[in-house]
Amino acid sequence: MIPLRGATEIASRLELAGADTILLVEPPAEFEAVVTDALADGQALRSVEGRSIRSVKDRFALVLVWQESRIGAQAVLATALKRLAPGGFLWIVTALRKVSGPKTPGLHRLDLVDLEKAFAKSGLVRDREVRLSAWHAAYRYAPKPGFGAG
Repeated sequence: MIPLRGATEIASRLELAGADTILLVEPPAEFEAVVTDALADGQALRSVEGRSIRSVKDRFALVLVWQESRIGAQAVLATALKRLAPGGFLWIVTALRKVSGPKTPGLHRLDLVDLEKAFAKSGLVRDREVRLSAWHAAYRYAPKPGFGAG
């Protein structure tokens, strides 16, 4: 059980209302329930396990990857990036380093250095951070202004 913040707060901070299509990759059940409850009419949600993300062929306005472990993270992140619609936002949720609650040991946790390396050449920059629980933070990656222009 993950001690998530309030559902309304999470939906607002992740700007779920602004996305017509949402892809959740490897979300815990309680987080998926929060997102499902926050959906408005006309919004589409798809949820997949990390190992099944390659079977998803559509593109989404918002892609959120819940990835605590470094193990296999680069492949999941690269594939998630391909599922992002132009102008969309990519959120990566990781376990914080110095907390004792997540199932992944601190040594094996995905951190900001790993994320910066993964998206260095993608044209996305980290522009926002949101705490989702006492143990987890989400980092938003958005298109870099002027990237690829010219």
